[in-house]
Amino acid sequence: MHVETDPGVAAAVEQACGAVDPTTPLGLYLHVPFCATRCGYCDFNTYTAGELGSSSSPESWQRAVDEELEAAARLMNPTRPVSTIFVGGGTPSLLGAAGLGRLLDAVRENFDLADDAEITTESNPESTSPEFFDGLRGAGFTRISLGMQSAAPHVLATLDRTHTPGRAVAAAREAAAAGFEHVNLDLIYGTPGETDDDLHASLDAVLSTPVDHVSAYALIVEDGTALARRIRRGELPAPDDDVLADRYRILDDRLGDAGFDWYEVSNWASSEAGRCFHNLAYWYSHDWWGIGPGAHSHVNGVRWWNRKHPARYADALGAGDLPVAGHEILSTEDRHVETVMLTARCRSGLAVDSLAADEFDRATEFVDDGLLELVGSVGTRLVLTDAGRLLADRVVREILFSG
Repeated sequence: MHVETDPGVAAAVEQACGAVDPTTPLGLYLHVPFCATRCGYCDFNTYTAGELGSSSSPESWQRAVDEELEAAARLMNPTRPVSTIFVGGGTPSLLGAAGLGRLLDAVRENFDLADDAEITTESNPESTSPEFFDGLRGAGFTRISLGMQSAAPHVLATLDRTHTPGRAVAAAREAAAAGFEHVNLDLIYGTPGETDDDLHASLDAVLSTPVDHVSAYALIVEDGTALARRIRRGELPAPDDDVLADRYRILDDRLGDAGFDWYEVSNWASSEAGRCFHNLAYWYSHDWWGIGPGAHSHVNGVRWWNRKHPARYADALGAGDLPVAGHEILSTEDRHVETVMLTARCRSGLAVDSLAADEFDRATEFVDDGLLELVGSVGTRLVLTDAGRLLADRVVREILFSG
């Protein structure tokens, strides 16, 4: 069944793309919706082969992606260089090096890439190998992000992760041996049953590798997931906020001692070059086009998101429509709120002159409380302190909303 894209959505996207500032960096996100199995905590737009049946396949998905890339290039200035590309999922590594190389070739057929473009793919350690990383390096990828989550077998079992505990470490070493200077390992902390010793063991494993970037996220129990159902039935305890704060301190202390500096609340890098510049584009509200089922885009103050199911996504493109499910045009106030929410989480901090007078007054209360500090030669930016990072959401919310 084909459902046409609302003409108003298409018009808003076209208008946004036609009025972009060519100096604003442009990124591409490409969503691979396929997974071998579903992790119990995950609510991303992903599908196993059994869930899709015959309605979609990697081949039909690639054809639809090609069509969306062509549409994006028609609407955007195709000579505006792409600064960052991020292939996420799902499990992009299920495509193999050849499939991911084919995806990158499709981007190059439609867009110019900056000479120093950052090109990242996520990978599940179990679907990687030395040959896989060699193939990615030859295809032009510059950065690898590996989902590790934990080194503790019982924690991985609670999360329904399929990789063996040592495989992520081995994959990180293989990626470095293939010539990747920038390798990230993802951790999740606060899983029911995890102990401080488990987290220390995970960090020992991470720091035994040549990675230059670590992402660490507190476990969030999303409605509708298998993990949420287990907690609701009383089979597992819910994450505890005090425990999460303690675990974050452990992470920050251990990573800091190893030479990693935080540059966003959940991200640490051993050098400025090691930072994920694609994610920084999100936090600084640059332009990006999300390609693939359920992918989100933001261009020139307009945000839109694609149809989620791969078959419906492909149907729209096959009919010559943009595969957009919905959109919003950000008001001046919306943009302001997002600027405060996102940049306040970054090490570079929040520009004082971007705040209204009453917002600055509320921010100074957090300076007095030791949760923010004024930095710069004349106090031009507000940066979260170590204590403030533990309460970042509250600090931002109370700066923005007096009630």
